Amino acid sequence: MDGIVLRKTRKFSGEMDCCSNKKMEDCIESCGSGKSGAGKKMKNSRTLASDALPLPVGLTNKVFFILFFTASYFLMRRWREKIRTSTPLHVLSLGELVAIVAQLASFIYLLGFFGIDYVQNFITGGNDDDDVREEEKFMSPVPKEEVAVKSSAPQVQLKGISLGDNEDDDIAAAVCNGTVASYSLESTLGDCARSARVRRRALEMMTGRSLDGLPLEGFDYGSILGQCCELPVGYVQIPVGVAGPLLLDELEYMVPMSTTEGCLVASTNRGCKAIHMSGGATSVLLRDGMTRAPVVRFATAKRAADLKYYIEDPNNSENLSLIFNRTSRFARLQGLQCGIAGRNLYIRFSCFTGDAMGMNMVSKGVQNVLDFLQNEFPDMDVISVSGNFCADKKPTAVNWIEGRGKSVVCEAVITEAVVNKVLKTTVPALLELNMLKNLTGSALAGAMGGFNAHASNVVSAIFIATGQDPAQNVESSHCITMMESSNGGKDLHISVTMPCIEVGTVGGGTQLASQSACLNLIGVKGANAQSPGANARLLARIVAGAVLAGELSLMSALAAGQLVKSHMKYNRSSRDIKSIS
Repeated sequence: MDGIVLRKTRKFSGEMDCCSNKKMEDCIESCGSGKSGAGKKMKNSRTLASDALPLPVGLTNKVFFILFFTASYFLMRRWREKIRTSTPLHVLSLGELVAIVAQLASFIYLLGFFGIDYVQNFITGGNDDDDVREEEKFMSPVPKEEVAVKSSAPQVQLKGISLGDNEDDDIAAAVCNGTVASYSLESTLGDCARSARVRRRALEMMTGRSLDGLPLEGFDYGSILGQCCELPVGYVQIPVGVAGPLLLDELEYMVPMSTTEGCLVASTNRGCKAIHMSGGATSVLLRDGMTRAPVVRFATAKRAADLKYYIEDPNNSENLSLIFNRTSRFARLQGLQCGIAGRNLYIRFSCFTGDAMGMNMVSKGVQNVLDFLQNEFPDMDVISVSGNFCADKKPTAVNWIEGRGKSVVCEAVITEAVVNKVLKTTVPALLELNMLKNLTGSALAGAMGGFNAHASNVVSAIFIATGQDPAQNVESSHCITMMESSNGGKDLHISVTMPCIEVGTVGGGTQLASQSACLNLIGVKGANAQSPGANARLLARIVAGAVLAGELSLMSALAAGQLVKSHMKYNRSSRDIKSIS
């Protein structure tokens, strides 16, 4: 039975004496009759390191122990005589040479091995008596008693048998009535796929509703255990389309987009075509640093200010960086920004995190620094490792101004011919629309980082396809779209400025098979061994390039009056909803 180990112990009548030199059958026979003497241990059948020694290991230890101190005592006496008679210490006699060799040999033995017997017992986890008891388990025909030894994960039973030996419906019923915890199915059953199936059945029994339309089979549930999703009952199918090729920085990329919104991929694809025909887009990475901002409290505002001055003192910055950086091979503290609200201090850490998105990495470093500051400021009370001055998954001015994750600018010049032929509009119409919609309209609405047409559409689609955190679309979609005339007013200069693209190519959902395949399509799967962080930075540039394409195409559709027509044609289902239900 899993989780319960039964160790059988037997009582012998002087049987151990007979087991030294007899065959197993003879030993068992004589053990039962009790003819042999008592007191001797059965030899260990395993090969040990001490078997190579010519003497018993205990005696060997004693010999080297005595030899070391004898040689040391002899040399000390000889050197004292030399000092008295002014004889040079480096002039050695034969006896002194022998004593030095003996001392070194014994010292190496004692220091390097500390006695082979001790080392081998530590490795094997017991002495000869333990080995004998293990042998008894197989040799004795008559058990004395059974002792149950519980493992670290006790076996759950249902109907008197192991939980895993029950039918799925019986386990699901136990989940429904609370006998078995739903969250513990993976650990108790040891099968992630079966756990999801049982949990799904229990959910149907509790709600009385079917989940037939939700796929269950064909997914590796073990790949999400402990890192991506808890209490799984299936998975949602989201189609993946491809836009491109996107010509960015003189290289072409096919951009995977996972979405259920019709026209989105097609529109982005049209934008990619317009950019490609105009010579491509150019991107610039302005900044790369993930942030985390804990909040701490003091008894007075003055003490909070004291810590603020301490952190901002250049003499302390190097020490704080060393403490932060020791938590990871890749984490590198870039800067600290403090904000005070009364007696509460908010410390915004900015950190380079390699190819990971980096929230866990920066949080570990922050905790290290807080532990250090606690020693320097014992009256500091850590309220939370995150005080929303970061700010994560919220539209904030601090992210819009200071940036978070990767800050990218992407631009392109679209020729007049392409605007007319591919985008079906004119440069003046686009300029006017961008000013009235993306700038004036967004300002009138009080937008925070939302001076664009639909950046979040493209960002969300790429995030889902490549295993990013979809909730970070909130700040990652901060974008201002600019359109200006170029080349004497003939052509269109378009740019997107995105200060908070939070992406990674390792960790989280990026390791799942489907998402990993999409990252591989772009050429940024996993970590970059030659230049840590290069893959994540490239992914951020591609996101910005795709947003540029999406903005260009949607704004053109709006300027040409094609938006409603295209959505009515491609974004409406023709299926009979009543027949489906």
